[in-house]
Amino acid sequence: MLLLRCQVKQAPQKVPCGFCAMMGKLQSKLKHSTYKYSRSDGIIEERLQSRTFQEYSPAHMDAVSVVAALNSDLCVSGGKDKTVVAYNWKTGNVVKRFSGHEREVTKVAIIPKSTQFFSASRDRMVMMWDLHSTSQPTQQLGGHAMVVTGLAVSPDSSQLCTGSRDNSLLLWDVETGQCVERASVSRNLVTHLCWVPSEPYILQSSEDKTLRLWDSRGLRVAHMFPTKQHIQTHCEVSVDGYKCISCSNGFGGEGCEATLWDLRQTRSRICEYKGHFQTVASCVFLPRTLTLMPVIATSSHDSKVKIWNQDTGACLFTLSLDGSGPLTSMAVGDTNSLLCASFRRGIHLLRMSHGQVPELQEVAAF
Repeated sequence: MLLLRCQVKQAPQKVPCGFCAMMGKLQSKLKHSTYKYSRSDGIIEERLQSRTFQEYSPAHMDAVSVVAALNSDLCVSGGKDKTVVAYNWKTGNVVKRFSGHEREVTKVAIIPKSTQFFSASRDRMVMMWDLHSTSQPTQQLGGHAMVVTGLAVSPDSSQLCTGSRDNSLLLWDVETGQCVERASVSRNLVTHLCWVPSEPYILQSSEDKTLRLWDSRGLRVAHMFPTKQHIQTHCEVSVDGYKCISCSNGFGGEGCEATLWDLRQTRSRICEYKGHFQTVASCVFLPRTLTLMPVIATSSHDSKVKIWNQDTGACLFTLSLDGSGPLTSMAVGDTNSLLCASFRRGIHLLRMSHGQVPELQEVAAF
């Protein structure tokens, strides 16, 4: 049944997905795209870029909802095809395909320094997987009444926090698979969760336009940031745990921004990043080794990835992934690479340049 579905979804010249794990690059293509960058004199230039990029074996047969880096070679992704896929994005190979969810996979979360990870789905289940085990889940966690929309693993890997559109957060013991805490806030439709490094705190974005900081010791709200004007779609914490970013939904340039917050001291808004024209679905802090200045990246439903000066809010570079549809998720692959999931063209591998002003180039898609 799965093989038949793949043949329907793919173009006639593509190989059925049963052979994906055995293949690397499918073909090279000449791609035309536009990008914008900010010059040192403040002038923004727009250029047409024509270059060859590699089209790898596809990771999924439908829209990709989420991507996360497992290590410097492998990523884990989930999508509307109900599967979770471990993929070597450097060689262009599917490493393993995991099946078990009955509906779209919405989130994935990695257990640090291991081969294990979690996935969440619209089927209300959370599943644990091991790259070195079978393609079946090693644990199945059920406790939410609606789609699971948040996953976060504690820094010591002992706990998992899950969130849902049912307004609740659940805290799980990773080893036993038992739910140890439960909390609920009225109208708190969870959109994303992330754990603050080296701390017992969990950051959570919500459809009620707020950003909450939860204390995992008792699972209670420790702080609520000032309410924004639009739904907060995503959140991310810096590696040092001092700052965090949240993203807003929107349309036609209304909303469509990312916001930088102080997480340790004043817990106030530091900077806003405005320039997208549709919902901003994901944001990441980029490695400091890339540029002389601290930078962040955002991806949007307008098919664009933007790089921003973290301190000033200036947009330094814009890459348009034409034909990709809404961009749904991003992950830092290594110090030079950014992975970006999309509705229509799978996962994009973007190469980040080193220099005074960062640039992005699409080098592969899978």
